[in-house]
This record gives sequence, structure tokens and C-alpha cells, in this order.
Amino acid sequence: MKKVMTSRRTSAIVLLLILVAAVTIGAGIGCDDTEILAPNEIREYEGVDLSSINAFRENSIKGPQAVDAGIYTLGVTGLVADSANYTYDQVLNGYQHYKKVVTLDCVEGWSVTILWEGVLVRDLLVEAEPVAGAETVIFHAYDGYTTSLPLDYIMDNDILMAYKMNDVVLPPERGFPFQLVAESKWGYKWIKWITEIELSDDADYRGYWESRGYSNSADLDESFFGD
Repeated sequence: MKKVMTSRRTSAIVLLLILVAAVTIGAGIGCDDTEILAPNEIREYEGVDLSSINAFRENSIKGPQAVDAGIYTLGVTGLVADSANYTYDQVLNGYQHYKKVVTLDCVEGWSVTILWEGVLVRDLLVEAEPVAGAETVIFHAYDGYTTSLPLDYIMDNDILMAYKMNDVVLPPERGFPFQLVAESKWGYKWIKWITEIELSDDADYRGYWESRGYSNSADLDESFFGD
């Protein structure tokens, strides 16, 4: 009888060891072979068909920029009472987020309709308190690109500085960490890789393409070339 009990106990122990080994090996395989899946963008929002985030054509002045979120700062400078520098997380965590479907129209003849998510540029400027004389908002990008818009346009409209498109965080080629959603303006006003928002009294300031003959107003209902 004792031999039978011992045999059963030994078999149980061996079986337990086999199960433990199988679980350990399986867990090791799972960790070693973990795959990072691409985020899944949405292609429809509240009945509106959305373009793919891959439908854009690359036309930046120096190619896609790789911005490190860990050391990134956004400056709000110029004619403001309280200039500031924000980290990426401070922008995301410090301001209300908004979503809006807006179509970008490029002067090259293509367009994309995207669900943008971000913060209002107006909220950043209200925090900074523009001073008397400020009438132009100059946007600076990581690659040296600049463009500008009237302060009234920013304050009177819900203009987003987007960090997501179609529910996906902006990829580097799409402007991470932030792209301007310059609604009702031609695409060259939709500056990517924003690093600074400067308040100026220079109503005639012209950015990269504007200084090369493009319209400074960039209104969609007008020609993009010349003012």
C-alpha cells in the first residue's frame, strides 16, 4: 500500500514540475516574441468619411522631423505679459482637449478630411496674455519653417493645435508633437512640428512660403499666389 501511495505522490510531483516548466517556457517565449502593433486609425466619424493618415503627400522643406517628446518644449513668446515654455505633457495635461473634422486643402491640388484632436491655440494665448500692439501670431517649426496668422483669426475661431489625427497620435511625418489646424486656410498655413508661438506687432510678417510669393492671408476662397 505504501509503495502505491509513494508512486502516486511521485507521479503528481513530476506532473506538477512539467506544468511549471511549460508555463515558464511559454511565458519566456511570449516576452521574447512580443510584437508592437500599429495604432488603428478610425476612418469614419459621426457619419463623415475620413481620409487615411497616409493619404498626405510629403512636401515639407526638410523632410519629416524626429522630435523627442522627452526634451521637447513649446515656447509662447513675444508681446505677451507672461511668456512660457511647456513640455509636451504639460500641454496635453494642462488644457481642455477638443475634436473637430476639418479638411486640409493643399495648393498642389490634393485634400484630406481628418478628425483632429488637440488644444485651442486661443487657450494658450489667453494664458500668456497678449499685450497692446500684438496683432500677429508667428508659428515656428522644428525644421525652421515659419508662417503667421492674424491674432484676431486665432482668438475669434476654434483653431486647434493638434496632437492626434483619426484617434492616432501624430506620426513624425505628420508633425509630431503638434500641427496647426488652420481651418479655412491653404495647407501651407498648417505648420507642423510647432516649437514656438510668437506674438508680434508686425502685420506684414511673411513666413517661408509667403516670402516666396504665396498669399499671406491664404484664404481658401482666394488664389494662394500673391496678395
